[in-house]
Amino acid sequence: EVQLVESGGGLVQAGGSLRLSCAASGFTFDDYGIGWFRQAPGKERDIVACISNSDGRTYYGNSAKGRFTISSDNAKNTVYLQMTSLKPEDTAVYYCAAVPSDLIDIATRSDYDYWGQGIQVTVSS
Repeated sequence: EVQLVESGGGLVQAGGSLRLSCAASGFTFDDYGIGWFRQAPGKERDIVACISNSDGRTYYGNSAKGRFTISSDNAKNTVYLQMTSLKPEDTAVYYCAAVPSDLIDIATRSDYDYWGQGIQVTVSS
């Protein structure tokens, strides 16, 4: 079965760093891109970053530019989100999701086929 499992979340102080992992199984990893999304209480679920596992193309949402880095280890079927200079406003539940690689440049939330259950990231002041 298809499975996406997030790990690496937790509590960190403002200015700190955290690395999230998304372990994928049950589908052809190289044919998909993986996106990281986040949702804070009362807010929409928004894209943070995404990466194509076929050619390494990346995209970053405005909140992540200059602070976060997405990367992929195809041998491990795992995508990472390295977060630095964390701010309290980064507090949210973070989700990873899979989309066909050919759609990644134009994909919206509805195009993502598979989703993890999410993991909490809390940044304290």
